[in-house]
Amino acid sequence: MPTSVAPAARVEPAPAKVNLTLRVLGRRPDGYHELESLVVFAAVGDGLAFMPGRSLGLAVRGPTADAAGDLIDNLVLKAARALIERIEGLKVGRFVLSKRLPVAAGLGGGSTDAAAALRLLARHNRIALDDARLMAAARATGADVPVCLDPQPRMMRGIGEVLSPPWRLPGLPALLINPRVSVATKDVFAALRAPPLAGHRAPGLAEEAWAAQAPSRADVIDFVSRHRNDLEPAAMSLHPAITQALAALRALDGCALARMSGSGASCFGLFDSNRAAAAAARPLRLEHPQWWIRPTVLGR
Repeated sequence: MPTSVAPAARVEPAPAKVNLTLRVLGRRPDGYHELESLVVFAAVGDGLAFMPGRSLGLAVRGPTADAAGDLIDNLVLKAARALIERIEGLKVGRFVLSKRLPVAAGLGGGSTDAAAALRLLARHNRIALDDARLMAAARATGADVPVCLDPQPRMMRGIGEVLSPPWRLPGLPALLINPRVSVATKDVFAALRAPPLAGHRAPGLAEEAWAAQAPSRADVIDFVSRHRNDLEPAAMSLHPAITQALAALRALDGCALARMSGSGASCFGLFDSNRAAAAAARPLRLEHPQWWIRPTVLGR
């Protein structure tokens, strides 16, 4: 965290959200798309500090702060205001966001920041994290904020509001990369041209079992290999750099599976060990020094 943050500040991690799978079930009459996505969280992400005070405030710092946009549009403030609207007399303060994740990257950066803000405000006001008003504020802030509120592996459905119980996944050694391309989600969905929503698929046996008993790493990789990201072809048609990033991952020694996260452009590769993921990052950084490349662990 920046050295100017007061020692008494509460600090909350805002881990990157990764869509291991993403199925688009169809377009609803209101224009939104129904999804089904296995979501996990990474050991890398942004960081959010909170200092109690009389008024609400936000400062944004860090290597990707310049790309984060205007403060007035930041989801940290939007989430805080949504909670203020629902809880009379909510005690607030000043946030300092250390922005490390690439922006508009398919890693849920803004959403996970907003969720971290809600957790910080809840603890400061002695509000239980399962308080319905907290979830209502998350839903009012953005479609991906509810799943980030309690960052554990789970299946996300609907437009993000229907969440399964946490899945007991093993840690998945991984390499996250972004070719420094910002992707507008609305453009990807427009290119997808999904048909109208026809119906829903019942939860599979894997979901019922994995909520109770942890699968092996091989089980997870097999599951992910059979459930693709439906947005990947549309995103690649708009941004050829995603095709290049996926090809680069798949060419790495030890990469068991490579996939795009969310609407892109970030991609992940799964490996057998943390050492293998870290070793794979080294030649990739030499070949693409401008890319954002992070070895990490997904799922815990």
